[in-house]
Amino acid sequence: MSCLKVTRPERSPGLTFKSPKPPSLPSSPLSSSPRYALKVVTGNSNKELASSVVRELGTELTEARVARFSNGEIDMKIHGDVRGADVFILQPTCSSAECDINSSVMELLLLIHTLRLASAKRVTAVIPHFAYARQDRKSEPRVPISASAIAQLILSQGVDRIVTVDLHCGQIQGFFHNTPVDNLMAFYLFAEYFKMKHGASTKNFAIISPDAGAVEKARQLADRLEASHVVTILKRRVEKNKIDSMQLVGDVTDRVCVVIDDMIDTAGTLVNGVNLLKKHGAKAIYACATHGVLSDPACDRINACAALDEVVVTDSIPQERNVAKSPKIKVLSLAHILAKTIMAIHEETSLSVLFAGATSPATDSKASLVL
Repeated sequence: MSCLKVTRPERSPGLTFKSPKPPSLPSSPLSSSPRYALKVVTGNSNKELASSVVRELGTELTEARVARFSNGEIDMKIHGDVRGADVFILQPTCSSAECDINSSVMELLLLIHTLRLASAKRVTAVIPHFAYARQDRKSEPRVPISASAIAQLILSQGVDRIVTVDLHCGQIQGFFHNTPVDNLMAFYLFAEYFKMKHGASTKNFAIISPDAGAVEKARQLADRLEASHVVTILKRRVEKNKIDSMQLVGDVTDRVCVVIDDMIDTAGTLVNGVNLLKKHGAKAIYACATHGVLSDPACDRINACAALDEVVVTDSIPQERNVAKSPKIKVLSLAHILAKTIMAIHEETSLSVLFAGATSPATDSKASLVL
């Protein structure tokens, strides 16, 4: 049986053979560089804050129409190109001159939905004030866990990340399941404000927790101010916004007191607590809260309380009408801290460094003070 011998042609000595390379694919903007297009859009709940944030960022708001049809339904259109962009929706869920609290929630949901349909690469909802946060558990039979319901509605629209400020209860972050939540703290702003106002004398302050839930906030502010005392007010509530009795745990005699909480609503509890502090010998009393809801008759109560020197809130909720009603209300802006947070998320850098010592975004007092 004969065998065939196969011989390969000899290569020319001056030639080399190389396998052709496959064409290179365009790299993802998320993997190659964090600096893909940053866009900020907003609804009607707090346009002033959104404008302040984009000024801090050195950019402009992406033009959008958020109006109403004649029957009250929301008419929405994003005019700017957001395809492949890193979009931040700045929309606190609160009432304003242009919309009520429930409309602001609906605007947020439709903004997320619209941006997803417009092929935005990533959508981050920046919600400085998170509505329905006080309804975070079943306190009695046949009541909703409204904070969970709102979180599920937001998740259902396909949001990638949540940024909020001083949630009423930190566990609300768990309602967003596997979606990242950045819960920013405003006590840095308050600490810098009181340092600017009182200097080194803050070491003799007494920081007041108006209830057991605010003890951690009081401790954080006391640490920041190097205050010597943390005092708690124990209260028994018989129904919503009504207190049966209050007791003071700690000494406030001849001390400047700062009451800190996440929000002030009707100010009834605040005024009762201030009167209790004055009765126990407090020299001066300030109140600070991240969210100045200030539902009627809050401003009237604040004005009528002679023992209360000043109420400091942030602009997580629009405060123009409240400031006009009460000269005791001072407003600190969240614009600087939100802008720093947005840029850190956009550039994929750590948020932790923003809240460490001198690198805190609140250290720029000029950027923080609004009124």
